[in-house]
Amino acid sequence: MFEKIKAIIATVCENDSLRETLTPSSDLINDVGLDSLQMITFILGVEEAFGIEIAYEDLDLSCLLSIEAFMDYLNGLEKKIV
Repeated sequence: MFEKIKAIIATVCENDSLRETLTPSSDLINDVGLDSLQMITFILGVEEAFGIEIAYEDLDLSCLLSIEAFMDYLNGLEKKIV
């Protein structure tokens, strides 16, 4: 999951070197620097890559504080779907 998310971020940011520098603790806003449009593109990419639907009204800012927090959020979604 982490590798897929890194690939999506690198694509959205148009910066392949991010694949090498991102860690699970990387902050999507402060470390990666995703702006609002890039964030939407990132979330759409995650939805497509994982075959899920993210309800934007349920997405808490704390989920974006790190890639790990976002993965935890996604894992919670998968449990709700099953």
